[in-house]
Amino acid sequence: MTLPHERYNAVQRTRQFLIELCDPKKSPRIPKRIRREAYYCLRHFPSNFDLDRMATKCPEVMETENQLDKLTMMILDYEETKDA
Repeated sequence: MTLPHERYNAVQRTRQFLIELCDPKKSPRIPKRIRREAYYCLRHFPSNFDLDRMATKCPEVMETENQLDKLTMMILDYEETKDA
């Protein structure tokens, strides 16, 4: 089950991954076709501003870690470590 803050983080990481794909210094030997496709995907990809607005309007779908209370964070941390 994906939690709202995990979904938020996944979108942020995906944006960062696409940005790095577009940069030949950060990811050399990537074909131009792939770089171009990453660039086109980024053109309308949600920004941090958009993500924060989504999290504010629909916290059950997307939530920033700043929105989580300390007890919830402690429980989530415990859940992650007990399975490891």
